[in-house]
This record gives sequence, structure tokens and C-alpha cells, in this order.
Amino acid sequence: MLKTEARRFLLIGCVFAFTGVAAGAFGAHILKRTLDPGMLAVYDTATRYQMYHAFGLFVVAWAIDRSPNGRFAAAGWLFAAGILLFSGSLYAVSLTDITWLGALTPLGGVAFLAGWGILGWRSWKLRPS
Repeated sequence: MLKTEARRFLLIGCVFAFTGVAAGAFGAHILKRTLDPGMLAVYDTATRYQMYHAFGLFVVAWAIDRSPNGRFAAAGWLFAAGILLFSGSLYAVSLTDITWLGALTPLGGVAFLAGWGILGWRSWKLRPS
């Protein structure tokens, strides 16, 4: 049985992957007729990074489950925050033309970077069994 914390990040990853696929399909089938190519590219970037980091959440869940005390949750929360800030702001900019929301995008990018850094650091610090 998966640890509770691992289950939490597996579920969060599934929600973000599900909504990422839905957003991608919406972009490919609906928005390509209504958005200009530049904003469609912004929207596509949001969906790609959402999916990358949904899979990152699966890695976090796996790491938590396999490690007795690896403390990987911070990476998971940073990935989730990054998806909301990075992808969320890009979705908003592309769909609403409220360009000031783009100021949130780099914060999401920093959260992604910090999440990967923590995941790597915690992995490196694990003692081999």
C-alpha cells in the first residue's frame, strides 16, 4: 500500500495530467480556430509544462513511497505551485489578454526549478540500501 503522502502526490499528478490532456485537446481542436498563432503557442507552452510537471509529481510520489525519510514532499508542492503559477498564468494571458498576469509566469518557473533541485538533492542524499 502506498504511503499517504505518496498517494496525495499521485492524485495531484493525476488531476494535473487529466486537466493537461483536456486543455491540450481544447487548444488543438477549439482554440486553434480562435487564437492567433502567438497566443496559441503561449497556450501550448502552458499545456506542455503542465504535463511535464504532472509526471514530475508521479516521480515525487514514487520517491516518497520508496524512501523511508527522503523528504520529497517539498518538491511535489513546488511542482504543484509551479503548475498553478506558470501554466495558470499562461492560460490566463492567452485566453483573456490580461498581460500583467504574465508577471506570475517566472515565479512558476522558479518553483519548477526549485522542485527539480530539491528532488535531485534529496535523491543524492539518500543512503543506498
